[in-house]
Amino acid sequence: MSGPKLFEPLQVGGVSLANRIVIAPMCQYSAEDGCMTDWHLIHLGQLALSGAALLTIEATAVEPEGRITYADVGLWDDATEAAMARVLESVRRHSDMPIAIQLAHAGRKASTDLPWKGGKQLAPGHADGWQTLAPSPLAFAEGENPPAALDRDGLARVRDAFAAAARRAARLGIDAVQLHGAHGYLLHQFLSPLSNRRDDDYGGSLENRLRFPLEVFDAVRGAFPADRAVTMRVSGSDWVEGGWDAEQTIAFAEALEARGCAAIHVSSGGLDPRQDIPVGPSYQVPLARAVKQAVSIPVVAVGLITDYEQAEAIVGTGDADLIALARTILYDPRWPWHAAAHLGGRVKAPDQYLRSQPRQYRSLFEVEGSAES
Repeated sequence: MSGPKLFEPLQVGGVSLANRIVIAPMCQYSAEDGCMTDWHLIHLGQLALSGAALLTIEATAVEPEGRITYADVGLWDDATEAAMARVLESVRRHSDMPIAIQLAHAGRKASTDLPWKGGKQLAPGHADGWQTLAPSPLAFAEGENPPAALDRDGLARVRDAFAAAARRAARLGIDAVQLHGAHGYLLHQFLSPLSNRRDDDYGGSLENRLRFPLEVFDAVRGAFPADRAVTMRVSGSDWVEGGWDAEQTIAFAEALEARGCAAIHVSSGGLDPRQDIPVGPSYQVPLARAVKQAVSIPVVAVGLITDYEQAEAIVGTGDADLIALARTILYDPRWPWHAAAHLGGRVKAPDQYLRSQPRQYRSLFEVEGSAES
């Protein structure tokens, strides 16, 4: 009898994954001037011992104006690179889990307060605020300060900032880059007709709305080593009538695959406050399935995946190739261990924790030369 699909290995681009569980990027809002702090060492360090196949660093701004909040991580200069290097050096000392990074620009959803302080937009004149940027001068929510529309020079600057951050990521030895084209942030703002009202080559038709995100992908793919993966996170739907939808997502995914994209991570929403999301377990899986049926590269499903059998069913039936965990793994940093125990799979655990293997799961941990701990 074959083992669980969730614990079968998979190759994504040049990255070898031990199983089908990846840790999604999760903002911590704990950086100082874009620099990672000891919180990131604690946060990423514990997740690197979880038994998942891939650890993804949170949305990392490619320029200061691209941060969601003033406490977001960045990778735009030597100081931010050095801070990240310090954290990664410590994490890697105790874990060989591959590490990816999500490069991002928040566009019109930038310059906000911390979530636990309300998350409201901070005006350009605020000590912790700045003027936001977007495809068009349309505010995200009523009453907010409208963004400035990016001109040609601005587009080139942002594109080059993504490429420069990818080069820094390569120097840091990061295994893969994920571009954030979802959740209503800048690249998604170009994709959706609700936020992109431009009348130049970057707005209007689907081909035009795809243009800037694809230019950014091409720039990053050219800047990152060819033997390492570049992937994209997309929103499969705006959940607003007349907005971005699954059909357009498929067209985007096909264009990305043709350019060498290694995987597509399918999320949804985040672009428009009017969104009406049918939230429930696996609610985004149909969006991932639609993309999976259209491309040959691996597809990642995410969103309210909490149950072990649920996760196994998603990959076992072919709805997606991998599942991503965010809030689920914050709540239970040993979720992959528990899933493997439940499904009959195996995970890698640090030597210091091998004694924790329960007696009823004597083959749970991968131990060289022995199944005993």
